[in-house]
Amino acid sequence: MVSQQARTRPNAYGDEGSNITERVVYTRRIAKVVKGGRRLRFNALVVVGDGEGNVGAGMGKAIAIPDAVRKGNAVARREMITIPIKGSSIPHEITVKVGASIVIIKPAPVGTGIIAAGAMRAILELGGVRDVVGKSLGSRNPINIVAATLEALRQLRDPQQEIARRLGSRGSTDSKASDSQ
Repeated sequence: MVSQQARTRPNAYGDEGSNITERVVYTRRIAKVVKGGRRLRFNALVVVGDGEGNVGAGMGKAIAIPDAVRKGNAVARREMITIPIKGSSIPHEITVKVGASIVIIKPAPVGTGIIAAGAMRAILELGGVRDVVGKSLGSRNPINIVAATLEALRQLRDPQQEIARRLGSRGSTDSKASDSQ
């Protein structure tokens, strides 16, 4: 139940000049049975992104859907991550399992587009990744798919930066050791 409605809220939540778009990925109604009947509440899973490598997701819970979306938006903005985009795709293939959901994300050649469905597609689009192939295995629960996709994007590393970081840290310890001798 992915909502295709995307809203842009510039200057919301104190972000001057930011162009963050939100998309409601999943909503559900929760009924708690009490003495007088059922108490209804709503959950909303919201994904936000700027289309330039920053994306986040958050779950909001409230008595009304608009309040749940607003809360989810606030959580998603706090939990934003940066995606290392290489060209118009991701640097390497990655597989992540969260709960019973398994997510596989692979880089694709320029012009391929986003080949992924549902919640994973929303995260990749709002994150600014333009060419990628994604597959979800196991449970299709949107909450777990979003969590697994975000974890996969969080684990991505640019190979050149990682090599430079590793060699740079080793080189600095070698120079300190030789200086002390």
